Amino acid sequence: MAQKITISPVTRIEGHAKITVHLDDEGKVDRSFFHVEQFRGFEKFCEGRPYYEMPQITPRICGICPVSHHLAAIKACDQIVSTTPTPTAHKLRELMHMGQFIQSHGMHFFELAGPDLILGFDAEPKTCNVAGLVEVNPDLVLKAVKLRAFGQRIISTLGGRRVHPIFGVPGGVNGSLSPSDRDHILNEVDAHLATAQVGLSVFKDWAERNQGTVDTFAIFSSAYMGLVKEDGSLELFHGRVRLVDAGGNLLKEFDPCDYLNYVGEHVEPYTYLKFPFYQAMGWPRGVYRVGPLGRLNVATHISTPIAQQEMQVWKSLNGGGMVEGTLYYHYARLIELIYALERAKELLEDPDILGREIANTSGPICGLGVGCVEAPRGTLFHQYWTDQHGVMTKVNLIVATGHNNWAMSHAINLVARRYVDGNKLNEGMLNRVEAAVRAYDPCLSCSTHAWGQMPICIELYGPDGQIRDMLRRD
Repeated sequence: MAQKITISPVTRIEGHAKITVHLDDEGKVDRSFFHVEQFRGFEKFCEGRPYYEMPQITPRICGICPVSHHLAAIKACDQIVSTTPTPTAHKLRELMHMGQFIQSHGMHFFELAGPDLILGFDAEPKTCNVAGLVEVNPDLVLKAVKLRAFGQRIISTLGGRRVHPIFGVPGGVNGSLSPSDRDHILNEVDAHLATAQVGLSVFKDWAERNQGTVDTFAIFSSAYMGLVKEDGSLELFHGRVRLVDAGGNLLKEFDPCDYLNYVGEHVEPYTYLKFPFYQAMGWPRGVYRVGPLGRLNVATHISTPIAQQEMQVWKSLNGGGMVEGTLYYHYARLIELIYALERAKELLEDPDILGREIANTSGPICGLGVGCVEAPRGTLFHQYWTDQHGVMTKVNLIVATGHNNWAMSHAINLVARRYVDGNKLNEGMLNRVEAAVRAYDPCLSCSTHAWGQMPICIELYGPDGQIRDMLRRD
């Protein structure tokens, strides 16, 4: 008789999800599903709010990547009131964004994904976590904690607090950076860059010892999407959207303001998380991946020296073709971490960073704005429509993790079919399925939406534990 295995919750990720693995009559995996059961109504309840509140409302979508939402929102607000940030303000915004990447990428590799690599996929669940890492390598964990704190310090120095910062205003920012704060941050960069390089060594050493796993763990072809600079190099804050196919051939490169002409969204009944796709190819042929793996696959090079050195190694992994292995997300994430630290140092050494011209005046309300950045997990779009008074009439968010929904679902299906045997189940099998999701570092609080009426089921239980009544809205 067919059975179902449920993994709930998926651990060491941001947000709530479950995985169901459906077995056939012989106990072999037939199909697996990735269910995201959270619902966030930000697109709807932001209607009626003044545009200038959006940079403070939308960061509440998530406590892990609020800076990304804050900056995407303020970029959309710039357009709504027909203004642009000053050169100093643009660099200060980007510096905060690098702080976001440092703290988020550092935390994910060392605290969330690291236990799988350092302790092993078959480690006991009660020890396969950051506490277990402390027992094995307390010095590395301490450096990792300080690395994340450094990224948060950049955010709090500029935005007043580590989570949900208050910084961007239409046309600029609300405060300048003092020379003493600049020097304090700058003096720490090299030490944390060394920690990131230790993390890179940890991954490369693990991959060398487990090359068979790396080469067979959820390997599949897809298209890829990410921002690039005009010369095709990696860009995280302000660039053009590049979409390439599985062979690396250019499908489209476009201004982020035009994203609705190219990105569509598909829905499935088993999850609130939607499935974006490239409209010209349709669903499901037009699926793609974003985030570290996607960004490095679409970029030709990286503008900072240490990250570029690793990028050259990365580009050779698959004979110069697209890097398709799910576990290589960790490698790409560490390269981006190094880039973020190097880029932060460049910004801090730029004389403009201490400038006092931090905001331009607003112009007329045009009623439409699109903000786009690369969040740590992938490309993030905010689009706002307003009336002539600047009151929100419509909001559309396509959030980083959503772009990877198809890829995460496909990855868990591949891993479950390879490793899970319902006749002799063990924790290591199920942890490998979870690890396929963790590689994408999903932020599920950010990315959950629903189309149409939300299904609700309310059950009333008596003192004997039996259901007395039930109301259902499908």
